[in-house]
Amino acid sequence: MRDSFVDVEIIRAALQLACRAPSLHNSQPWRWVLDGNVVQLFADQERVIRSTDSSGREALLGCGAVLDHFRVAMTAAGWTANVDRFPNPNNVDHLASIDFSPTEFVTDGHRRRADAILLRRTDRLPFAAPPDWDLFESEVRSVLDDRSVRLAVIADEHRPELAKASDLTESLRMYDSSYHEELLWWTTGDTTTSEGIPQESLVSAAESDRVLNRSFPVTPDSHRRPEVGEDHSKILVLSTFDDAHDSVLRCGEALSAVLLDATMADLATCPVTHLMEVPAGRTVVASLSGGDHPQILVRVGLAPAVAEAPPPTPRRPIDDVFHVRPNTTQG
Repeated sequence: MRDSFVDVEIIRAALQLACRAPSLHNSQPWRWVLDGNVVQLFADQERVIRSTDSSGREALLGCGAVLDHFRVAMTAAGWTANVDRFPNPNNVDHLASIDFSPTEFVTDGHRRRADAILLRRTDRLPFAAPPDWDLFESEVRSVLDDRSVRLAVIADEHRPELAKASDLTESLRMYDSSYHEELLWWTTGDTTTSEGIPQESLVSAAESDRVLNRSFPVTPDSHRRPEVGEDHSKILVLSTFDDAHDSVLRCGEALSAVLLDATMADLATCPVTHLMEVPAGRTVVASLSGGDHPQILVRVGLAPAVAEAPPPTPRRPIDDVFHVRPNTTQG
């Protein structure tokens, strides 16, 4: 039965897990409200990084990712999340209304997928080539709704063109003071802060030269992962047929699916967005991928095993992003 009552603490725990979703500079541009038996997801416009994301498109991608993470977390808790996207035509920030029905049976696969949310990390270092790639690519394509989101893989011979586009994107922003000021603000934290990217998660100039990535502020010189050498990841492109809000939100949900599938396959991932932030870079990506409106790149590869996993990037306290309306029964 839809619109079933779910205990507030179950929803809170699922949201705390879901908010591990990635977002531009770990800005976490979402707000959740429990109103009766329905959870509402809103975009938080105060957390949109305007100098980088002037249209709010990347914030929508992050909200799509957190929406899919929430659905995965609720399924593992025994509930199917029924999503109504953009339920209020007069409020584009109201992204989804979600009610619930009991899940018939929670499988080990459901639990593993929820566990993958905690295991996933954004890894900005070079990757070794992913093993059994054809099998993994087939699996990912099977779970994506290709009516909304198109998946392409950049051919290895086109990597130099992609690198040139990345350099072009960076050069076009060389004198953009507001962009660099905001980038510095979001990357000067540490693992004790609740937003932004800790220094420990960035790469040095020497490491950045080996990887397709945004040029972050300079970090202490280091030469991690020397055994990998150059990056041999596969580069995925998620594209949509237009830039409508619904399309971009669904692309964020597809991003979540790709990241969790890769984590479950013991592969490392790194979303890459800077090429899509200027028209010239986006045009190059579109020409290489055959997509009408490329939204995001994802590097997927194999990271060497380490004795101890790096700490997760911090997130805002759940009570900062989740509000229970007074008329809601606490259960």
